[in-house]
Amino acid sequence: MIDPLRAAEMLGHRLTKNRRHLARWARREQVTCWRLYDRDIPDVPITVDDYEGALVIADCRRARHDEVLDDGWLDAVAGAVRDATGVVDLHHKTRRRMADRHATGAQYQRLGEGGAWREVGEGGRRFLVNLSDYLDTGLFLDHRRTRALVAAEAAGKRMLNLFAYTGAFTVHAAAAGAATTMSVDLSNTYLDWAAENLRRNRIDPRRHALERADVLAWLNAYRGPRFDLVVVDPPTFSNSKKMQGSFDILRDHVALLAGVARVAAPGAVIWFSTNHRGFALDERALPGFARPERSHDTVPPDFGYSRPHRSWRFSAAAGGQPRPGG
Repeated sequence: MIDPLRAAEMLGHRLTKNRRHLARWARREQVTCWRLYDRDIPDVPITVDDYEGALVIADCRRARHDEVLDDGWLDAVAGAVRDATGVVDLHHKTRRRMADRHATGAQYQRLGEGGAWREVGEGGRRFLVNLSDYLDTGLFLDHRRTRALVAAEAAGKRMLNLFAYTGAFTVHAAAAGAATTMSVDLSNTYLDWAAENLRRNRIDPRRHALERADVLAWLNAYRGPRFDLVVVDPPTFSNSKKMQGSFDILRDHVALLAGVARVAAPGAVIWFSTNHRGFALDERALPGFARPERSHDTVPPDFGYSRPHRSWRFSAAAGGQPRPGG
């Protein structure tokens, strides 16, 4: 790791360049929440996200859970962000290695009580974000395009959102004319957050249900009407005390997608994504479905230096028989 002053100098130059380039793109695309810096320089491993004028800095140095990081380094980097952007509304977070988040359960923990809530826009919709109190803000910016693609297919459809988090996919689908939606998540906190997002977009809750459940158990138990459009964006790993056992995307994605197929209507479209960097889609997953990878369509240009997710669009023939893969 380079010294704090050198890191700050390098970061300042890159931030100035990124703001000049990406701000033009953001204005043209009417994007108001975007990634300003995406670990562009290996020796300055942070991300900087702009939420309509407030910045969230995530420290991505790969410290173990028992290792104390140099706060002076982060202070210098934060100062460089402030100097280069002129923004004083800054929020800092530290992202641990995934293995340590598994061991400690840190992926579920509230980080603080700063209460930095604000409402932001995306694609004409409004979302509540929290910039200080959780590891993530409530709106995954890398899925901005995915949400737009799902919304484009939603009109008149019965939509299912699994691992729904704060309901951003649901809001976009409902606002685009989905006939009904069902959002399933294990967290009451996130479902309450999703309900608030629906309210802020004046979406009728009677046609857009929220259900707290372990997704795999819910899929096994569900016996209602089937769904025409399904979004599946699972965590890489979960060992919540609220669920039976644990969930691991590498181990469990075949069973997960088999469960999705059981609740999908003939001709259904299934959008599946993961942020696991080493993920390989098992050939046994949804056999016979058309399964083109769509990551090149869903990853936006402000995430040019990272691989934030991979995505697939599975589709089956309307007569009930899946089409050959392609």
